[in-house]
Amino acid sequence: MTLAHTDPRTCSPVLVGRGSQLSALTAAVAQQPSVVLVNGEAGIGKTRLLRELLRGLDSTPLRVLTGSCQPLREPFPYGAVLDALHTVGACLDRRALSPVAGVLRPLLPEIAHHLPDLPEFPEDPRHRRHQIFRAVREVLSVLGPTLLVVEDLHWADDGSRQLLRFLMSEPPPNLSVLVTYRREDTPGGMPLGSAYQPPAGVVSLLLELRPLEVEEVSELTAAILGVPAVPSDLAARLHERTAGIPFVLEETLRAMRDPVGGVSTDTCTARRLLDTIEVPALLRDAMAERLSRLPATGRRVAHAAAVLGVPASEELLAEVGAMSSERVRPAIIRALRAGVLYEVDDARYGFRHALAQQAVYDTLSGPERRRLHVRAFEALSGVDPAPLFQIAEHSRRAGMLDEWLRHGEAAADHAAEMGDSTTATRLYQRLLDETPHVSAVDRLAVKLGLVARHGMDQHDPCATLERLLGDVRLSLAARGEVRLNLGLLLIRQAGSLRRGLAEIQTAVEELRERPDLAMHGRTVLAQPFNSTWPLDCHLRWTRQVETFLGECDDEALRLSLLANHLSARLGVGDHTVLDELKLLPDNSPDVTTRRYLVRANTNLADACMLTGHFTLARRLLDKGMRLSVGAGVPFIVGTAQSTEARLDWYTGNWSGLRRRVTRLVEDYRELIPVAGELSLVLGCLAAVRGEWDAAERHLVHTGLRDPDNAFAPVFLGGFAALVRLHAVRDQVPAACAVADRGVRVLRDKGVWAWAGELAMPAVEVYCRAGRQGDAERLTEDLAAGLVGRTAPLATAALLACRAILAQHRQDRDAVELLHEARVAADDLSLVYYSALLSERIALTKLVGGEGCGAAELAAVADRFDAMGASVDAARCRKALRTGGTTSFSRRGRRSYGNSLSPREQEVAQLLRQGHTNREIAEFLFLSPRTVEQHVARILRKLGARTRADLVSPARR
Repeated sequence: MTLAHTDPRTCSPVLVGRGSQLSALTAAVAQQPSVVLVNGEAGIGKTRLLRELLRGLDSTPLRVLTGSCQPLREPFPYGAVLDALHTVGACLDRRALSPVAGVLRPLLPEIAHHLPDLPEFPEDPRHRRHQIFRAVREVLSVLGPTLLVVEDLHWADDGSRQLLRFLMSEPPPNLSVLVTYRREDTPGGMPLGSAYQPPAGVVSLLLELRPLEVEEVSELTAAILGVPAVPSDLAARLHERTAGIPFVLEETLRAMRDPVGGVSTDTCTARRLLDTIEVPALLRDAMAERLSRLPATGRRVAHAAAVLGVPASEELLAEVGAMSSERVRPAIIRALRAGVLYEVDDARYGFRHALAQQAVYDTLSGPERRRLHVRAFEALSGVDPAPLFQIAEHSRRAGMLDEWLRHGEAAADHAAEMGDSTTATRLYQRLLDETPHVSAVDRLAVKLGLVARHGMDQHDPCATLERLLGDVRLSLAARGEVRLNLGLLLIRQAGSLRRGLAEIQTAVEELRERPDLAMHGRTVLAQPFNSTWPLDCHLRWTRQVETFLGECDDEALRLSLLANHLSARLGVGDHTVLDELKLLPDNSPDVTTRRYLVRANTNLADACMLTGHFTLARRLLDKGMRLSVGAGVPFIVGTAQSTEARLDWYTGNWSGLRRRVTRLVEDYRELIPVAGELSLVLGCLAAVRGEWDAAERHLVHTGLRDPDNAFAPVFLGGFAALVRLHAVRDQVPAACAVADRGVRVLRDKGVWAWAGELAMPAVEVYCRAGRQGDAERLTEDLAAGLVGRTAPLATAALLACRAILAQHRQDRDAVELLHEARVAADDLSLVYYSALLSERIALTKLVGGEGCGAAELAAVADRFDAMGASVDAARCRKALRTGGTTSFSRRGRRSYGNSLSPREQEVAQLLRQGHTNREIAEFLFLSPRTVEQHVARILRKLGARTRADLVSPARR
């Protein structure tokens, strides 16, 4: 087949392979409120799909606002969203706007006169941020039906992500939000910074754009070349060479032009070109060809734009390209007409795609690049405020090492101050790798460790700090501080807790000349939560910290140390700490001090949660989270969220808990202290639902296999959950084996304040196994360990243990003891544990022949059902059946007609939760065959075709 001479268009005149996605997009944005996320790799066609969508919306009343993100853009908070609002002034009536909208005046000078007067700014940066968020939402809410589009969210600043998350979590009724991003270039793989779940009532759509198939490549090629069709073998070869990525295909076809501007007329030549040219080279060649058709001034302006890397004004392009204003304007016009440059937004010019920018950049020789980077550096150095990140990057690429060090460090410091720890960490690492100045190594190494401690990125900074400890450039004076920061990072990583503690111990010895830093290391070593170290080891460090605090008159240092010290003491049940909380100020305008307060409040909340001071834990947690806004401490926020999740498990706030915790696990998978506790909550939730395999899979991640490298309160909770899991499945020997391991670690650790979860199920399985002596010994040890300690959770567990023992011995006061234990559980709002004790009370009455026993047990079963504890509910109903409460009439079994019998209702409820026949049989103590018969009747009576029709949407 021969193809006609064709000059390939800029892009296909028709949209290929995206029809269903375009329809879905159109339908979603036509409904408000709605949220649409479009993900796809570079060149996959996100921009083209969006262009087709917007073209179709021209005839609709939907107002379209667009913002975009750039790879080298300065970290200007909320910039991507604010850019989209600078044209809406004419649509606003300041009288119709809330006064809060006035906070946008200094951020949006173009529409300032359309906004209310500037209100008084609160001092608290958290309140200021919330005001800005509310103001943006207010402005958007008065515009009528509106579509807010933000492209390339993977390049967004943290502020824009937070603002978009705020808008998308509760969008105004008139708003549709559409964002595009590349997951592979997004920090953590999450475009909004953390997992996002659209709220109820909001139309949501997630589009994943995939490469084109061979047939679609064929169709797109034909459309670009303007021919009816292309040979199937050529289409297959093109697909192989371009991987089906539309942009790469377009650029490849452009690169296949012959010298007179057309595509080869015979397919053999086309295939030969494809066989000899690699795709990356084709992209560079295609751009080089376009550049070659430009005059010298056009190439210079394109080179300047490629070096700048972000959309630039006409004036900046002229300065970097060393051109006069009279010459730069026609040069830009020529570059635009040639498809080299594009007008990205109002009077700023760049490239349609990052690949195109890189292709032009690659056409420059080394000396040319350096010369242009020097000009870019000089041009941007005069801008106010200085774009520090860009200046640093240009000085680095220009080989100006002194300037690179100065501006790179300034950019990293600025990012750290703004709470962007990821950017700061990467800059410090690069500076350490590249700076020749020995004098700067100490300073940069310390800054890297300090910033990394607050951030989410752990492994790369650890590797850099470990290399530095063997680097001759690092001074002895800085070595201890670097090692301390390394140890603090290691204790968060899987399998590295013991190694991290060892590094901290070594650092304490190296920091003899820095007692403040050495004492900070001691406060970490004093934390009883780490590893299986006996409590006495931690108390040795605690006494050293107390001695130092008694002589310390540096208030900032005292506060930093108290953030760890108070929680360490409260975590083991030291009641005197409750009187010392007044030592902590409520707030501080200083960011560093506020970070100490965040850590202090969240650490104390965790200690309160572990020991059972749940109300105080909630109050401290809320305070810590409020203080964390704008403090730039994502790691501490993560620990607070895991504390809150476990607190919700204890107190029965289970609605939506599993979904929330699952999202958090994805956010914090690499942070073992956080991920372990979240896995514990997921394991407990799975266990009460009878999801045995999932429960065991989650519980493994609590540190059960390697307690030496795990956090004691978490793996003790894991042991407790696993004991309950085996016990409810009547696997008593396995339950006892797990209980033995957990109790042995508990005794070795010596912190009986943490026995609140493990003691009760361990005593129960010991009694069921005939090991009454072990049950009594554990109860006695618990009682002795709690003397002089404040630990409401463990105290309630002690009451339950005594009650279970009395019940096992058939003592007359068993019910009275059970009531006492249940009152203690109710006082703590331990909803699930209260239900378990209520079940024991009702069973005791039922077995004893008391008439109220059956009714109480039925009520407990309903309580379990309402909580979602289907296994426990089934156990109660089995006891009711076997206790003789089922009655039959003399005429035989009652007929329920088309209504579900009580047994069928139980089966139907488990079906809706997504359980299999085998699981239902195990829950209800029935044979699989009987369950099959029940399922068949339920489907018939409910008019369902398959069991999938019965599964609730939340379980699908």
